[in-house]
Amino acid sequence: MTDRIARFLDERRPATPCLVIDLDHIERNYSELRRLLPLARIFYAVKANPAPEVIQRLAGLGSSFDAASGPEIRLCLERGATPDRISFGNTIKKARDIAEAHAAGVKLYAFDSLEELEKIAAHAPGAQVFCRILLDCAGAEWPLSRKFGCSPAMAERLLARAAELGLEAHGLSFHVGSQQTDLGQWDRAVAEVGRLFRVLAERGVPLKLVNLGGGFPARYRSEVPAVEAYAAAVMEAMTRHFGNDLPEMVIEPGRSLVGDAGVIESEVVLVSRKDEGEERRWVYLDIGKFGGLAETMDEAIKYRLTTSRDGGETGPVILAGPTCDSADILYEKTEYRLPLDLKSGDLVRFHAAGAYTSSYASVGFNGFPPLSVHCI
Repeated sequence: MTDRIARFLDERRPATPCLVIDLDHIERNYSELRRLLPLARIFYAVKANPAPEVIQRLAGLGSSFDAASGPEIRLCLERGATPDRISFGNTIKKARDIAEAHAAGVKLYAFDSLEELEKIAAHAPGAQVFCRILLDCAGAEWPLSRKFGCSPAMAERLLARAAELGLEAHGLSFHVGSQQTDLGQWDRAVAEVGRLFRVLAERGVPLKLVNLGGGFPARYRSEVPAVEAYAAAVMEAMTRHFGNDLPEMVIEPGRSLVGDAGVIESEVVLVSRKDEGEERRWVYLDIGKFGGLAETMDEAIKYRLTTSRDGGETGPVILAGPTCDSADILYEKTEYRLPLDLKSGDLVRFHAAGAYTSSYASVGFNGFPPLSVHCI
């Protein structure tokens, strides 16, 4: 919670549920990351929070952007980014979206399969391409599945094929998992990337780029290492496995830039029990999984909460959303305690909620509108 967000909520009292983003705080996060990793280009992961005001502020600071779709590319271009500062980082792209991006001047594309590589060759001839390798993402609070990436052996073959197709085999990428808590994951990944650089150089395919992906965290209920520790882990891994011959470095932060710059304010709709003797109360809010809190799935991301009745005695609760879907339960296994005098109409704030909330909200499930966003 920044002072500017607190003042906005107290003075403006916007309708709930709403997300309030402090753009100055995002700028501070960006500047700090630039200071700590001066050799790396920052490609903001647009999917974390695509608010036009966020994109415009970052574009004005010189940020580049990791875009996942045609609309995200158009958003970045409309808000001040130039095509050379955009990476089409999704490994699953329609041919017409590749062609549109190529026509707009975007040169950098991700892939992890032969068919995707052939699509890029056909619709973005001469493009720079980087292959994403598959990792297990151990240590991540929001781990990534096998949906993205390929084996290192396959990446070697695909990058050699890229050169044969007239593309520039530019580099390799990986993602250690979102909200990564194990700093050693970067060293393990860079070790494999460094090996592939050497093998492909021997095959006459010199690579130039290492895309280290995201994984830099926000602070939720659990403490995480400081961003300085993450930057040090990245640079130690790169120098250990590349020595003084460092390639171009790219990082794709999303959560670490916008997460702690946002607060969601919600309203209690109902407090009830399923039995008179049951200790735990059910607290139903006007926001749930379908309204922007999708990352509570499997209770993976555990937000810090405060309420308008903090200060008194508390008791255990189950937190749930307002929709008529039984899956819309936020926290049932994780212990949360809220004030015993909490009642309908009171306010509950979700802290560090600036990432992966508004972009996940449904367009109108059960008639509830998308999460409103206020950028200040």
